[in-house]
Amino acid sequence: MDISQQIASALGFPKPAFTSVEHERRWLCREMPRERIVHSEAITDLYVAGTRLRLREARPIGGGTPKLRFSRKADVDARTRLITSIYLPEEEFVVLAASLPGVRIRKLRHRLQSPPDVAMHVDEFQDALVGLIMVEVECNTAHRLADLPMPDFAVREVTDDPRFTGGLLVKHGLPANLQDGDPRK
Repeated sequence: MDISQQIASALGFPKPAFTSVEHERRWLCREMPRERIVHSEAITDLYVAGTRLRLREARPIGGGTPKLRFSRKADVDARTRLITSIYLPEEEFVVLAASLPGVRIRKLRHRLQSPPDVAMHVDEFQDALVGLIMVEVECNTAHRLADLPMPDFAVREVTDDPRFTGGLLVKHGLPANLQDGDPRK
């Protein structure tokens, strides 16, 4: 999907040179397909109060260099969003993490084996969202994304349900229909 400059500007992205387009779908899962994991990391997202900003700390499980970034996202529609990020050194990340107001979500993210033009990862949420397991699939184009079937380990698509976006999960917690443990409802 081509995003017009008018739409991008209305969402607060005046310079397309610094903006990426993300095409994504999400499904709920009952369990994690552990045999397909190729990489795992512990993620802490700080959703900055009153903004579309997110501070992300992604630390590889077992060691390695963390990815520390400050991002801004805005939805064009349920499957398409604009995003811009600044990658930070540890010392600047620590200053922002300690001083920005907001709410945090913690999760384990597992990247799965997938075709080269598809990024598939499963998030196992922690703390107040423990029990929520969600697979996200990202593609380079909206057409490729639309052609993807539901993963065989998923139980229900929630792409069009805004309650399953990070911003609303952090504000409202688990949707009521998941509190009884049944992701199909």
